[in-house]
Amino acid sequence: MLDKLVLKSVDLTLESMLKILDYSSDEIYVLDSDARIVYVNRICEKHYGLKKADVLGKLNDELFEKGYWNPSIVPEVFKRKEPVSLRQQTYIGAELLTRAIPILNEAGEIEYIVTTATELQSFNRLIMKKEHQEEEEEASNTSPANAIITNSEKVKGILNFCKRVAPTDSTILIHGESGTGKGVIAHHLHNISKRKDGPFLTVNCAAIPADLLESELFGYTNGAFTGALKGGKTGLLEAAHNGTIFLDEIGELALPLQAKVLQVIQDKQFFPIGSNESKTVDIRIITATNQDLLKMVNDKTFREDLYYRLNVIDIHMPPLSDRKEDIVPLTYNFLYNFNQKYNMNKVISEECLNMLFYYPWPGNVRQLENLIERLVITSNSIIEVDDLPQVIKDSAENTAELIHQHSLDDAINEVTRTLVRKSFQNNSTSRGVAKDLNISQSKASRLIREFC
Repeated sequence: MLDKLVLKSVDLTLESMLKILDYSSDEIYVLDSDARIVYVNRICEKHYGLKKADVLGKLNDELFEKGYWNPSIVPEVFKRKEPVSLRQQTYIGAELLTRAIPILNEAGEIEYIVTTATELQSFNRLIMKKEHQEEEEEASNTSPANAIITNSEKVKGILNFCKRVAPTDSTILIHGESGTGKGVIAHHLHNISKRKDGPFLTVNCAAIPADLLESELFGYTNGAFTGALKGGKTGLLEAAHNGTIFLDEIGELALPLQAKVLQVIQDKQFFPIGSNESKTVDIRIITATNQDLLKMVNDKTFREDLYYRLNVIDIHMPPLSDRKEDIVPLTYNFLYNFNQKYNMNKVISEECLNMLFYYPWPGNVRQLENLIERLVITSNSIIEVDDLPQVIKDSAENTAELIHQHSLDDAINEVTRTLVRKSFQNNSTSRGVAKDLNISQSKASRLIREFC
């Protein structure tokens, strides 16, 4: 009997063994003596939003310094040369119980470190050992609550740009399609600025009627108009003193209000409704729009002077279709959040995740977030392709078929056509397309003639 078992174990090839490890519900990764990752199973995709190919060969510190998890278990293992356990949190929201075991050579030096990580979400009543309580507290205290989830080089470039402009008080205009995260970037700018300890107030200019918006922004005095609150009301501009006010959908602001906002930007002063005394405020103004404000200026529906005062610094948020590398980490981040919100433990199948990757996401990040919430509520324990709305399945299948059945040149032409048409629709000029796609204006003009 033992001989038969031995023979069977010999028949189990390395390839088969690695395939089996990919089905483990725990993350497994192995480091060599230089703390370089030499093996990781598929669960890393769930925990960090990274494909195995993006992890293998990287130094552990390289990923740790980018904030994919916190704290790091590796330095303690090298120091103690014995098994270490602690609690970690990944940047997409997973809480892990991680255990690292060093494998020593004959000289007593570390040759490999084998690390396993289990999601704590599955162990809500798990009682951690006392010797690890300090590590737990450190992990939960240092992990950022509002970290921006991205693997996109475009978004990382935006975040680096934010670091440069955040210390100033210049007005910032964030533009991009609905649902791309303009509000998230605005809040991020506030959080890394010198005003971070002050208020951050958001006003959706499209959601409030013009007459009511004026009183909300500027406030009013006692008896300023019929129905006014006794004693008057402090406006949001005054309430944002020493902080930041974010005017979302600024293109919806009525022309008379545009003039008053311009005065606030220029003089940092305004008059509450019904008052003869001006108020002075120290605020930073960040605005956002999904409209073409320059076209609105030409159409006389947006003040030219206000446009140039708002557009001192501009940030363009790319659509989710232009940063597909963010689909996986965002999906898992939303999955963790909604599992926690609804006290569930849903997982998503690889086939379903691939389907999400091929879908073009016209509603961008907000659409993805809403979909994951729906799937967590309506699916069984495993979210499968059949749980997806038909429109997503049809669109994703068509995209996948295009990619797999056409030649490389055909696929490139189709992607180019889509990007150019979309950019020209949003920007209307070859200069705008050139800036959007980071190409020369002459090339943009040629592509517009060819595809539009």
